[in-house]
Amino acid sequence: MERKIGIFEMDGMTIEYSLIGEGKPILVMHGGHSNCHEEFGYQSLYENGFSIITPTRAGYGRTSKEIGAELKLACYYYMKLLDELKVEKVHVLAMSAGGPSGIYFAAKYPDRVESLILQSAVTKEWLIPKDIEYKVGNIMFRPPVEKAAWKLISALNNRFPQWIFKKMISSFTTLSVDQAMLKINEGDIEEMRKMNNRQRSGRGFLIDLKNIDEISIRHLGMISCPVLIMYCQHDRLVPNEHAYHAQEHIPLSELYEADAWGHLIWLGKEADTVSRKVISFLQRSS
Repeated sequence: MERKIGIFEMDGMTIEYSLIGEGKPILVMHGGHSNCHEEFGYQSLYENGFSIITPTRAGYGRTSKEIGAELKLACYYYMKLLDELKVEKVHVLAMSAGGPSGIYFAAKYPDRVESLILQSAVTKEWLIPKDIEYKVGNIMFRPPVEKAAWKLISALNNRFPQWIFKKMISSFTTLSVDQAMLKINEGDIEEMRKMNNRQRSGRGFLIDLKNIDEISIRHLGMISCPVLIMYCQHDRLVPNEHAYHAQEHIPLSELYEADAWGHLIWLGKEADTVSRKVISFLQRSS
């Protein structure tokens, strides 16, 4: 699976992006702390003949933080990236904290979107200043602290992969560690190690926390394409209410509960089932 990295420049702004495969295009809005090197769920999409376009979202990687001043502005530049790549229509796949970007893009540019998939996605008010997670995030995941934090996490994870997995798993699931370990797949520990090695926050996570406020019920109601909402009942990071909220307000939506161990629905013993559901939905929506 060859990944090509590109840079798109416009109006003094820079968007880093990656391209994988050939075929019907999918625009991926990656989650928090990620970038155009995201990997979760990609192999199945590639093997089933889809191409994958992943812009590094505002403030992450080499993408200008300034385009994240508003979701409206960020999505405009993502749309112009599609113009640059001569891509007329895409399926949009939005993960976790990338949910608001996917929702806004589908609502704002309906003629460019064939379908929308929300995976463990934020769809409404999420972390707020009084939450401990918000306070910790504002300390750990802002420059220059975030660079040192991710360097330490990745170093420890490379040295003690199983220990770090067990220490971190409770951040992603409401299950006990013992219960969650019964649901993990053989490769999950390695996948988390790889995830922690490619992650950085830059200024992107702080932008995510701010931009969530720009998504409203009105935007959900404006989405006219078919929508698949995927969630796990054991997700600790993004509560199930986000999935229910999206289904209630998006007209052509269906809800799918992944039999996973937590937020990372691309991992676990039933990961292949999740992948098959994604492919089936995309094929029906093409």
